[in-house]
Amino acid sequence: NPYGDKVVTGSFDKTAKLWDVQTGQCLRTLVGHTAEIVCVAFHPEGTYVATGCMDNTARIWDVSTGSCLQELRGHTAEAVSISFSSRGNLILTGSFDYTAKIWSVDDGRCLHTLAEHKGEISASQFDFTGDYCVTGSTDRTCKLWDVHSGECMETLRGHSDEVLDCVFNHTGTHLATASSDATARVYNVMTGACICILQGHEDEVSKVQFSPNGQKIISASSDKTCRLWSVDDGRCLQVLEGHTDEIFSCAFNYEGDTVITGSKDNT
Repeated sequence: NPYGDKVVTGSFDKTAKLWDVQTGQCLRTLVGHTAEIVCVAFHPEGTYVATGCMDNTARIWDVSTGSCLQELRGHTAEAVSISFSSRGNLILTGSFDYTAKIWSVDDGRCLHTLAEHKGEISASQFDFTGDYCVTGSTDRTCKLWDVHSGECMETLRGHSDEVLDCVFNHTGTHLATASSDATARVYNVMTGACICILQGHEDEVSKVQFSPNGQKIISASSDKTCRLWSVDDGRCLQVLEGHTDEIFSCAFNYEGDTVITGSKDNT
């Protein structure tokens, strides 16, 4: 959560759990979904948790009580990505039904359905202002959307295979994408132009993340490595090796001097 004292996990056992970071104690078990929970997010104030599920729904939970406040129904396939806007008043969900949806946190209403992709949504995220959002799809494109109107502003092309992840930098000026084509790309959000292509992985890139200062990107790949890149010129600065199976997750710490990776090798 924003304060660093709680962690939320979603599981194939159909529950989410809230944990105390210091003690490792389970504080709450969030019960209600009827299938595997595949994505989770904290509200920017840490008061709510959102979960996305293979039962085609998303839910909003009260952290203090563990009670379900809203059930977000409308997707016709699995909800595989979820995030809160920076103001905390909106939720964005992405689904295998080829759409993303923007929801009101207060009453659970669907405000906009973003429905121009021709493939499953693999990732979605608000920018820092909460005025724009991005979706990545198996149709090999990313799309930038106006949150207030629900209109598609730009379609970002270039990948030759499915887009598996997309993420804004912290100021919302740049966007990074990861793809099954074994590359990542960096785009200028204002112009839609591809600034650089991050080439070097030998298998699909499943995750990308900007460093807190926006100057570097890390990428996680099925080739069992994580790579550190320069945003300015796309140079590979470092190859992080050690995992014995594909890497599916990576993140910087708050300071940006440490990287954590998660792999199918159970480490």
